[in-house]
Amino acid sequence: MDKPVCLIDTSSDGKLFVQQSALQVLEQIQQPVVVVAVVGLYRTGKSYLMNQLAGKQTGFALGSTIESKTKGIWMWCVPHPTKAGTTLVLLDTEGLGDVDKGDSIHDTRIFSLAVLLSSTLVLNSRGTIDNRAIEDLQYVTELTEHIKIKSPDEVVDDAEFVKFFPSFIWAVRDFTLQLNIDGKDTTEDEYLEFALKLKQGNSTKVNNYNLPRECIRKYFRSRKCFTFPFPTNPDNVSYLETLDPAEISKRFLEVSDRFCQFIFNQSEVKNLKDGYTVTGRVLGHLAKTYVDTISSGAVPCLENAVIAMAVIENEAAVKEGIDMYQSEMEKLKKSFPLELNEITSKHQCFSRMATQTFMKRSFRDSDGKYLTSLEEAINHQFDSYLGNNEKASEAKCESLLTVLSKPMTEKINQGFYARAGGYDLFCQDLNNIVNQYNAQATKEVKITEVLEKFLQQKVPVTTSILKADNKLTENDRRICEEREKAVLLEQKNKAQDERQRQLEMKMVTEQKNNEERVRQITQKMNTEMLLQRQEMNRAMDSKLWEKTAMMERGFQEKANQMNWEIQELRRKNNEAEERKSRESAQLIANIERRNAQNMEALRQQHREQIAAINSRPRHQSSSCSIQ
Repeated sequence: MDKPVCLIDTSSDGKLFVQQSALQVLEQIQQPVVVVAVVGLYRTGKSYLMNQLAGKQTGFALGSTIESKTKGIWMWCVPHPTKAGTTLVLLDTEGLGDVDKGDSIHDTRIFSLAVLLSSTLVLNSRGTIDNRAIEDLQYVTELTEHIKIKSPDEVVDDAEFVKFFPSFIWAVRDFTLQLNIDGKDTTEDEYLEFALKLKQGNSTKVNNYNLPRECIRKYFRSRKCFTFPFPTNPDNVSYLETLDPAEISKRFLEVSDRFCQFIFNQSEVKNLKDGYTVTGRVLGHLAKTYVDTISSGAVPCLENAVIAMAVIENEAAVKEGIDMYQSEMEKLKKSFPLELNEITSKHQCFSRMATQTFMKRSFRDSDGKYLTSLEEAINHQFDSYLGNNEKASEAKCESLLTVLSKPMTEKINQGFYARAGGYDLFCQDLNNIVNQYNAQATKEVKITEVLEKFLQQKVPVTTSILKADNKLTENDRRICEEREKAVLLEQKNKAQDERQRQLEMKMVTEQKNNEERVRQITQKMNTEMLLQRQEMNRAMDSKLWEKTAMMERGFQEKANQMNWEIQELRRKNNEAEERKSRESAQLIANIERRNAQNMEALRQQHREQIAAINSRPRHQSSSCSIQ
């Protein structure tokens, strides 16, 4: 994108909606995304910071008047500067507290959407982090009213929000104070922690003072602070985007660079619940889901959003897997006919690739419904391609026999064999045709069946020539007829044996494909378990760090509460892991059961063919006219 576009806008009736053009942009982004959203009061320079992250001087609109320029949420997607194969998505939000707008509910919704969509949330403010600045953040205290983890009728402790909320950066603009606390130099991060320090007591005044601070400490697992000095002469601030870098404070540029580098290096890829990686396409679906929910008057729910995403992504994953398999097989089809072992080997390879494609995009397919759908579709297509290959082989074999038998056909039409000794001449020519055919069509899957059909078609001709050969006695004719029957029966048996060999090969292929599916699903489940554990560990680390801070500052009661929260998180994590293990075991059991059913159907077919082979009549003749 060479410039930002509006992602979320406001209609004339005040309802939020997602711009289709922005969704089309996100739909094309198949890479993981790092999503950085900036929020804060209007006219505080949010857009300038986002332009710096995009590596541009201009882009997001900067206003030079008291009127807010950004409406809704604007988006700019650029290649990530330090993470290969990743897209950086920048979200510039409408300024909070716009006097012209005067709608606090709208502000809260914009703030909530920024939290829901981002992996890093930047709070932009001016001056200092004083009580007034924190009180202006009433949106933080209302987050749990505007965002739910599970459906509204399920009680969920708000301590769980730390697992799903973004990291938090406070960017303080036009900062003029000395970073000094109690006469000691301090860092920006220590300054933030000092500003978020809680007061002792239980009075209404103390509780009101502590509430926004507690929310920030509780909801965001990591916190970072940057203090920016004045960028330039106050008269030039309104024209910051057009200023020559030489006119901008070196200290301001230094902080801006540290700010950008921190976000580039530390901001994480956006993940959904259970650690599912968000791509641009998924981010678009999320934005649409959340905005539609808000516009309907309901509260966005993380769990419902994940369920909705799972349906969309799993259906798309099945389609991608099928398309991938079909695309490769269509290329292979151009080379038909092929040997059975070659097409079977390619099928195994493409089936594995299709499953990998599916696994890469799918998530929460806990009962294997979508994997089964993919498996059935691929098997159906494989049977179709096998049929196409057999038709191509049959046509090739028939064409070859037509060419090889053309001289003999001309002799038949000329009556060449209708004479004494003609039968032997006919048998010699027929033997030559068969020998040449077997040598040239040796790798064709329909070699035996087409030859059987060819020989059956020649029976009336053979009988006619045999009767016309007055050199033969009646006894000779009977012997020759028996030999011909033996040849036909032997060819029929060869065709039956070939079908049996092909069925056995299919059984081996099915077993190998099932083993590969089990391997891939096991690998995916282990990866999902690891992501889930990492998600929990990040939340636990945040809680433990906060508990330690509470104890050091004498908030024993709050530390005890956090200890309870930690124990609850650990308990729920253990339950989640046990549930995941059960789901994995059940999914693999279902795959094995389907495979066992398929294999049993093939074995039954195999048994029937073996029975037919064992019961077929045998001719004890070693001197058939056709070898």
